[in-house]
Amino acid sequence: MISPFGPAFFAALALALAAQTPEPPVRRDAGSLTFLTWPGLEGVVDRLVQGIDLARPLPALPPDVLAGAGQIRVYLAPDEARFRDLTGGRAPDWGAGVANPDDGIIVLPVYASSRGNVQDLPRVLRHELAHVALHRYVHPAAVPRWFSEGYATWAADQLDTEAGWILRLAFLTDRAPRLDSLVLDWPDQSTDARVAYLLTASAVDWLHDRGGERALRLFLDRWKRDGNFERALRATYGLTVGQLERYWGQSVRRRYGWLLFFAQSTVAWAILAVIAVALVILRRRRDRGRLERLRETEPPDTPAYWAGEVPADPSGPPTEGDGAGDARA
Repeated sequence: MISPFGPAFFAALALALAAQTPEPPVRRDAGSLTFLTWPGLEGVVDRLVQGIDLARPLPALPPDVLAGAGQIRVYLAPDEARFRDLTGGRAPDWGAGVANPDDGIIVLPVYASSRGNVQDLPRVLRHELAHVALHRYVHPAAVPRWFSEGYATWAADQLDTEAGWILRLAFLTDRAPRLDSLVLDWPDQSTDARVAYLLTASAVDWLHDRGGERALRLFLDRWKRDGNFERALRATYGLTVGQLERYWGQSVRRRYGWLLFFAQSTVAWAILAVIAVALVILRRRRDRGRLERLRETEPPDTPAYWAGEVPADPSGPPTEGDGAGDARA
């Protein structure tokens, strides 16, 4: 996420923190990144360097965009207290990372918490690096927050299958924000905030689908030269921001709405198969109940008259050997 602080805030805060901390941070350089952490977390730096693949360029941006304006300092906070100190306590509870593109500073929590899993750190770091890279490339042009968060989420491959289900559930439970504008409200709750991030990423993904990475690169180049987001958008895609909002809103409803989900043939056949199996099971249970009732009304296998013992009918004429014959004798 983008830091809410002004320029130079992180630099001054980090220097003050380093001066006040008994154990100074351990420094390690890796390409255009300088990792700063505290003793005992050196292994985390190794895993981050291996997991992020620094040689993999960010989409639609020059490969050397991160190296063009000085080293990027990545602070790895070992606990919540240090994370709050480094971010001034302004980061929301769900913030898995904070970037200040103007100063080239990133702060990541490397401890288990509600902010995220340590296993996700390579993807979170790529997300924050995408913020820095985008802002550095189009500087001094202003970057709309929705595009900054959307590009970072999309570039970090966070718009994946799991994200698709999160969006579908958000639409189903009416938790998705209105899609009449890309200027979304950024909620305080973790789940709602993630939905907002994924929706902005879907807008960037929609632009990418329209012209591929080449068109997205051309758009960013024009934005950098002209300094105006909407003029670059119109020159590249032939769209105003209002048209982008309308077409993207229609697309995201179709893509992540439940109508498309049920219309997909694979899903439809799977649902039909489940229904067919359920009907077979219900029919077998019904037939089993009918058979048991028929067995209850069937005659016994060896009725009494097969053994020569016929029960007397009290309403019929007396037979020989009963009480009436004895009386005549």
